[in-house]
Amino acid sequence: MAHPAPYKSTPVFDEYTLPAGLRREHRTKAGVWGIIRVIEGRLRYRTLDQASEVILDSNHPGLVLPDVPHFVEPLGPMRMRIEFYDQPPSEAG
Repeated sequence: MAHPAPYKSTPVFDEYTLPAGLRREHRTKAGVWGIIRVIEGRLRYRTLDQASEVILDSNHPGLVLPDVPHFVEPLGPMRMRIEFYDQPPSEAG
């Protein structure tokens, strides 16, 4: 069975170009999943509904669930992008 493919991806952001909207509370729409892929460096990913915090890096992507409030914070120099899916994605993909 093939892994779901993203229907959209953001540009690659760094610690300077990461949009302010991603640094404060926001959420995906119902039915939209995301995978935060860190290319270099580290990124703090916080979800607010369950008050969890995870440090993401190139070996540890972050799964964004539909309609869950969250935000990210760069931990020094980093590069990352977000892939968006209309069905549950494979994190390893």
